[in-house]
Order: sequence, then structure tokens, then C-alpha cells
Amino acid sequence: ERAACGTPGPAQCPSAHCPAPPGGPDALGALLRFKYRTEIAPGKGDMPTLTDKGRGRFALIIYENILKYVNLDAWNRELLDKYCVAYGVGIIGFFKANENSLLSAQLKGFPLFLHSNLGLKDCSINPKSPLLYVTRPSEVEKGVLPGEDWTVFQSNHSTYEPVLLAKTRSSESIPHLGADAGLHAALHATVVQDLGLHDGIQRVLFGNNLNFWLHKLVFVDAVALFDTQNELRTHIPNFTFNLGYSGKFFHTGTDAEDAGDDLLLSYVKEFWWFPHMWSHMQPHLFHNQSVLAEQMALNKKFAVEHGIPTDMGYAVAPHHSGVYPVHVQLYEAWKQVWSIRVTSTEEYPHLKPARYRRGFIHNGIMVLPRQTCGLFTHTIFYNEYPGGSSELDKIINGGELFLTVLLNPISIFMTHLSNYGNDRLGLYTFKHLVRFLHSWTSLRLQTLPPVQLAQKYFQIFSDEKDPLWQDPCEDKRHKDIWSKEKTCDRFPKLLIIGPQKTGTTALYLFLGMHPDLSSNYPSSETFEEIQFFNGHNYHKGIDWYMEFFPIPSNTTSDFYFEKSANYFDSEVAPRRAAALLPKAKVLTILINPADRAYSWYQHQRAHDDPVALKHTFHEVITAGPDASLKLRALQHRCLVPGWYATHIERWLSAFHANQILVLDGKLLRTEPAKVMDTVQKFLGVTNTIDYHKTLAFDPKKGFWCQLLEGGKTKCLGKSKGRKYPEMDLDSRAFLKDYYRDHNIELSKLLYKMGQTLPTWLREDLQNTR
Repeated sequence: ERAACGTPGPAQCPSAHCPAPPGGPDALGALLRFKYRTEIAPGKGDMPTLTDKGRGRFALIIYENILKYVNLDAWNRELLDKYCVAYGVGIIGFFKANENSLLSAQLKGFPLFLHSNLGLKDCSINPKSPLLYVTRPSEVEKGVLPGEDWTVFQSNHSTYEPVLLAKTRSSESIPHLGADAGLHAALHATVVQDLGLHDGIQRVLFGNNLNFWLHKLVFVDAVALFDTQNELRTHIPNFTFNLGYSGKFFHTGTDAEDAGDDLLLSYVKEFWWFPHMWSHMQPHLFHNQSVLAEQMALNKKFAVEHGIPTDMGYAVAPHHSGVYPVHVQLYEAWKQVWSIRVTSTEEYPHLKPARYRRGFIHNGIMVLPRQTCGLFTHTIFYNEYPGGSSELDKIINGGELFLTVLLNPISIFMTHLSNYGNDRLGLYTFKHLVRFLHSWTSLRLQTLPPVQLAQKYFQIFSDEKDPLWQDPCEDKRHKDIWSKEKTCDRFPKLLIIGPQKTGTTALYLFLGMHPDLSSNYPSSETFEEIQFFNGHNYHKGIDWYMEFFPIPSNTTSDFYFEKSANYFDSEVAPRRAAALLPKAKVLTILINPADRAYSWYQHQRAHDDPVALKHTFHEVITAGPDASLKLRALQHRCLVPGWYATHIERWLSAFHANQILVLDGKLLRTEPAKVMDTVQKFLGVTNTIDYHKTLAFDPKKGFWCQLLEGGKTKCLGKSKGRKYPEMDLDSRAFLKDYYRDHNIELSKLLYKMGQTLPTWLREDLQNTR
């Protein structure tokens, strides 16, 4: 596969294509961590669009298999090469040999020879390589390299500069390299940089995949990932241990351990300190905020009595309890007692894979991602480390811990008290890690106090400030640290997403007539709509959201739903809704977008919107770029929700097509019972009701209402079903043309989803022909 990679940064930066296995997963993971927008493309078929409005879309092309690039058809090869030359774009390629690879061959079209299926040893770095940025060329990795499928590169052309070199394991393994008996002692390039002197394109070629850690390090150099790490310093100036304490356990050990407590406190000013919980209690087990505050007050009293600073603004919860999923009482108690501004966890969004851990800000507290280092409460003796002591050394020297620091500009590690006694593996691990980083990389390490560190983190990763609430019951670790007084059954199983002015309130009323379906409680601010996923209410958290739904009964028929018509065209609602309600069903109602736009305009006039009262509908929808901001805003709310295909595509990127039902708004108005039969089937309710018997048409209102005992009806309020003048012909014609392409795209999308075209859409398309 081929891939192109851009640079991290604002939206105008190029995006990125990234590779798949065998070279790809690690490359993709690295690029994702550093905010490269990646676009994966197949090695065959049409080339992705390379330019947009005269600008290059990609800053780097990555090929999982360099032969896919070499053997491109002439048209695509010329197209890609011209693009690379014109925009100064480089190419990274991997060559992973297999049993069918030629032992020796020239790379087609290049003055470069490949010698494959070799066993190598003693890898070193070319100190003259201009590629090196993070990688330090001062060491030799002694020993056998993993696998016997290595490829080395050979060329006499000045464009090729070796980056990594290695020796072959024995002379018998390289007969195809030549007859010189001493050749096996020579160094051969496993990674080469093409300086572009041959054809104007710079390339970096790897003679294997990224499983070898030095290849990962050079790959990082190749894509210039140093941008987010360039503020780290060489020695970690002012490094300070940050010690946590649970005051209840002070002086509860042996005499020697108690003496150790006293000795530690005699050096109190030499460390940073943060509060754990007084008795190491897990906050999510306590629903009462005052109980948590009392426990924290005891710990604070202990700190004050022993001269421990209490103003660092950082705290850690035992077992990540209450941090994520959020336990509101913990956050409030932290602020009340300690004025906490920063905490950290391994659990957001999930423990694994670690490379996806992120930070977020909630209720004024910055939550930083914490990393793991291979040390736990039970790993206290070097010779008893799981898998042997060599496993720990492997993690440190080029392994998982090393790569964690390499690929994260800010790393937070937390180890246990037992790791600093016994064989002191905490000290051993990080002392050797720093030595390894200093020997092999040019990274400069730096320490900052927690609050400044958090501010720095969110300065680098500003897009992570907003949290993404997930269903706590979808991750066992999350469920284990979520209050037992809460239940995921309280979440809705159905969302009515709008758009506005299409009949969503009527559908909301009809669904509420079903004995097994329950709507949310009304909001004091937004009435029947919660408006959680699309706006500021989202930051109030899932506890706030759940309060809008009843506590489930013991029956299995509880089926909650909510309606917020602003969800439909929201940029953020689909992703947020899918994260919290991954199994929910989604209903949307579509009417002719021209009618929807006109209805919204009339709605605003009825609510005395000064802009709507001042301007005719035609003036609103035809306003140009020089119109006032308020007029353009009204135009946007009239027109943009009618881009139905665009918005449904966004929901389809978050939910499966079989979770979404598109309803015909015109049919809902004229034959609601028929539509409700479809809805009940879609929801899979076992207890179906006959809406033909529960709905009646009210001639005074002009629409269908709930039929009550005695023949009376219960209808929507006077704000619904307003009568207003017909739309003028010029506006109708303008909107027909405006929405033509949008409606065509909608018909294609509904066909792909296997859903019936609304009657108004069929009529519109027929009239278009």
C-alpha cells in the first residue's frame, strides 16, 4: 500500500497516507500520535487526489512495499513523481523479503542493488547521515538482529547515503555478494537515504519493517517527528520525585519501616508531594461527596502536621477510581479541599492500546494521560521479573518504555512504594532509561511541576481539551471503577436527531404513547430537548445526562429515548453519541429542504427575530457574502440543515447503516400510523400497538393528535402547525436549484443504505429530469 503523510498542526496543513502491515502498524501508530492526518490508499487502482486548489495535499508518501511504487503503471508513476518533484515531497519505502525474493537484484529504474534474505548482526549508525535528527550515532547495537529476512542496499551512485549499517552473520550466507572471503566483515546498509541527486526525489528505504527498534527511531527521523519533542532537555534539569501519600498508613509498619517514614519526612523539602486518599479508598465506592471531603481533610491535616506542601494542585486517585469514568463527587471534593487543578490516569480513553491514551479537561481539572513502565506492586526483585530480568532490560533498551518516551512529548509515570525498596527497580528502570536515551538519541529531557506540565500538554495537544464520554459498560476496567449506584440501562436506546421543523416533536409525542417507550424528563431550559451531544451541556458529564431518564425498573422492557433536533447537522454530535450510546438506534425525519428552510424562517418570525422580521424570505436565502453577520447566520440556519446527504454521511461515519432509519416527513404528517408501524419494526419492540386506533385527525388543528377516552384528542401546542403564507415562486425556484445536487446525493445515499426514498424526494427528482 502507499501512503502520504503531512505535518502536525492546524487544519491547513497537508494530510497523510499511512501504510498497513508489515511495515505499517508501527508507522501508523507513530503518525497518529503526532497528529498526522493519514489517508490509507490501496497499492493498485487510481491514485488519490494529490492536489487541492493548487496546493499539495500530502507532504510524504509511504509505501509498505517499495516494489508497489517501483512497479506502478507508467501513468500513475509519472503523475506521482512529478508531484513529488513539484512540491518537494519525499517517499519512505519498506522492503520485507520473503521466500520468493531474489537473492540479488537491481531495483527497477534505480542505480541501487538489493541483496535479500540475509541474517545480520551488530547494527550501527552512519554518523555522516544528514537524515539523523533524533537518532544519536554514537553506539553500536551488538548482537544478532531479529529474523533472517533482511535486505541490504548497495550502490556506487552518490545519491545514496547509508543510514543504518550491519554486518552479515557469516560468509556462507552471502555468496551472491561476491567471492571476497572477507566481505562478511564489511558493513552493509540496511537503511539508505536517497538524496534526490538521481531524479530530484528524496527517499528513505528500509531493508525490513519497523519491528527492529532502531528502524523505528530512524523512521521517526524520516518523518520529522521532532516537532513536538524539541523542548525536552538533555539532562532533565531540576528533576524531582513527586511522592504520593495516604496518611492513615504513617507509622503502621515495622520499626524499620516507621524509621524509614521519619527519614523520608526529614527530607520533605527535597521532593514534590501529592495527596492520594487518606486510607487508599476508591472514590467511586462513595456516593456522598461529604464523605470524600472528610477523608481528604484527614490527609490534608496529616500533611500540614508534617510540613508537607499542600499547594501543588495535583492529586491521584487510587486505581484511577473516579477520574474516568468521571465520579462527579471526586472532582468536587478535590476542588473543595485541595484546590486540585491536575490529575492523571491510564484509563482515558482506554488502557490499551497505550498509544491512544489522551488527556481532557473536566470541571476545571486537567486530566493528563499516564503511561505504564512495566513495574507493578509485585515486580520488586530483578531476578524474579516476569520472563526474566532480560525482559525488563529489553523494555528499557529500545523496547516499550523507550518507545513510549520517544513517541510522547510528555510522559507521566507512576510506580509503587515497593519498587523503591527491595531491589529498587523503580530507580534501576528510570536511571537506565535516561542513560539509554542519552546514548542513542538527541532528546533533551525536562521536568515541570504538575500544573505547568498540564498547561504545556494542552498547549501542544489543544484539540484534546474536550472529553469524549464513552459507555462505561463497554470496557470492563471502566465498569469496575464506576459507581455501582449507576447503570448503563439508564441511557437511551433511541435518538431522534432532527432536523428542526420536520415533525420531530410529533414523532416524540407518538413514541411517548407506546407503553414500553419512555422519553426523557423535560429540561427547564430547552423543554423536551436535552441538547446534550451538540453543545455546552456535554461538558456537564454523563451523570448530568442520566438524570434526565428514570431509574430503570426490574423489567426488561424499559426503552428510553430522547429528541434533540439540533443533533442532525451538528459537527460533533455523531461521534459523541456513538461513543456513549454505541448500540443506539437513530431516527431522522426529512421533508423537502425548501419547505424546511421556509418553516424555519417563519418560526423565527413568530419568535420576533428582528432579522427575520426585517427581511423577506427571498432576501434571506439569496443574501451575499457582504450581508450582515446576523443575516448570514439566519441564512445558514435556513439552508445548511437541508444538506441532508452531508449530515447523514457524518452520522454514518459513527453508526452502522442498520442503526439509522430515515423517515418521510410528508408521510408522517399524512399517514402517521403507517410510519409508526415502520418505526416499531425498526426498534424491535415486542409489544406493538396499533396507531390507527390511538391517533385521530383534528380538522381544527390540521394534523393528527392522540386519541383519548371519550373521543377527545390531545394535540401539540399552539406553536405547532402554524398557518403562514405560501412560499413565493421566486424563492421556490431558487431553492429547487440550490438543493438539486444535494437531493441527488441524498437519493444515492438512501439507495446505498437500502432505504426507501421519501415521496417528496421521488417527486422532486422526477421534476428535475
